[in-house]
Amino acid sequence: METALTRLVGVRHPIVQTGMGWVAGPRLVSATANAGALGILASATMTLDQLRNSVREVGSRTDQPFGVNLRADAGDAGDRVRIVIDEGVRVASFALAPSRELIAELKDAGVVVIPSVGARRHAEKVAAWGADAVLVQGGEGGGHTGEVATTVLLPQVVDAVDIPVVAAGGFHDGRGLVAALAYGAAGIAMGTRFLLTSDSTVPDAVKAKYLAATVKDVTVTTAVDGLPHRMLRTDLVSSLEKSGRTKALVQAARRAAGFRKLSGLSWPQMIRDGLAMKHGKDLSWSQVLLAANAPMLLRASMVEGRTDLGVMAAGQVAGVIDELPSCAQLVERIMVQAEAVISGFSALSDREGV
Repeated sequence: METALTRLVGVRHPIVQTGMGWVAGPRLVSATANAGALGILASATMTLDQLRNSVREVGSRTDQPFGVNLRADAGDAGDRVRIVIDEGVRVASFALAPSRELIAELKDAGVVVIPSVGARRHAEKVAAWGADAVLVQGGEGGGHTGEVATTVLLPQVVDAVDIPVVAAGGFHDGRGLVAALAYGAAGIAMGTRFLLTSDSTVPDAVKAKYLAATVKDVTVTTAVDGLPHRMLRTDLVSSLEKSGRTKALVQAARRAAGFRKLSGLSWPQMIRDGLAMKHGKDLSWSQVLLAANAPMLLRASMVEGRTDLGVMAAGQVAGVIDELPSCAQLVERIMVQAEAVISGFSALSDREGV
């Protein structure tokens, strides 16, 4: 299926696997790429050396295009951009709107730039700055998310910009792909659906928690870092929501110390990163620390399997997923179903003489 997205990035299918921290590593990304979709490597939880090594590992596993997700507000964003350029990565995606200068640097090097946005005005801004495409996530999506549903936000963005739009938030099958195309999108992006594959390195016990979840078990909370964050409701999430300010500050400082050791960041760098995530919000110091070390809470679950100590970011689709296909099986199933739906429309039109 050829769309503006497949032509832009050189993949066979208009499907994107999003750059989920601690989840979207070389194995998942290369499996996605080999399945004909666009795999995105998550770099925010990696050191610079780990990023370079991971990019090279993906390249050793596949000869298909893939991308790297970057945090535009990170203190070393420039260094990470240079690694993407030096290693010949096809796509750079961003969790937040990158600066005009970063977009220009990447585009001058032939890298396709696809920022993620959650509002029409943000899409208009990055399009004006030269972004090649935009990924728009509705409120159904996992992790940091907004309040506007994909079905409302997506057509607004499609109408507002003249670059390819990738739809995210609530997608998991071929019917969703066809719906997104009908709205004018050039493809779909999925996080939770790719997390719940056999190629994902997330511990089996954690995957089981996702598979057992219902739609009602997926909640939005600001307790993790002060920003709306969609995840599975757990005892830890409830505890964070009930914690007093002093207890929350102590917990945040302890986790921040752990993340500092893993990431190699200095305390000033971590605080700057935490403050950068405020986005004008009135956050307490405990929330600023949590914003800086939220990756530790994700790591506890996604890497160590400690669902009692970590959080599990999840889109609402977690409540309707009940099995773990490989990336190849998932992508093929989506495309077969999408083609069947489109064929059904054609048959209906023929019967009605349209």
